[in-house]
Amino acid sequence: MKKNDIIFAIICGLAVSWLTVDFFGTYGLIFIIIFPLLSVLGLWITEVIGKKIPFIHQAGKFGLAGAFADVIDIKVFQLLFWLVPFSLLFKAVSFLIATFAKYWLNKTWAFHNGFLPNGKKPYTEAAIFFLVTLVGLGINVVSFYYFGKIKVGLPVNTWTELSIILAALVSAIWNFAGYKFLVFKK
Repeated sequence: MKKNDIIFAIICGLAVSWLTVDFFGTYGLIFIIIFPLLSVLGLWITEVIGKKIPFIHQAGKFGLAGAFADVIDIKVFQLLFWLVPFSLLFKAVSFLIATFAKYWLNKTWAFHNGFLPNGKKPYTEAAIFFLVTLVGLGINVVSFYYFGKIKVGLPVNTWTELSIILAALVSAIWNFAGYKFLVFKK
């Protein structure tokens, strides 16, 4: 694995472990060790499998970039909410900042398109990226709605949280395909 892959996997693991401290308090500190190691191990596994199935390694990097951007989204929102409680505008701001981070990470790291334009004007590429992301947001919301309608034998709160995760996975499939084949295609 490349050195920058290892470094970013560790940074991503540390960022995600930061959220576990929010949820579990001092008990979440153990994840400061576990998540960076799991991130590096997961990226290494996707690299090994990626030698046979090339897009798998990109998918691993895409996943880490998305997790990192989600942490940015949550933490920026928490900071803004702390400054002025209850403003939906702050959620939009945190989403946009996280989307810019996701664009940069996917462009320069996951899909290796570098800093220079790849035949497209940079603003055109960014516009396509944001359009794919907005469609992904719509897919996420619609998926969440339909998953929420399914009756299972779980408590409502548990099923709601699982529905959020399932909706995120469905929209992640769209986002990965859109970024790979529409935004960062070579």
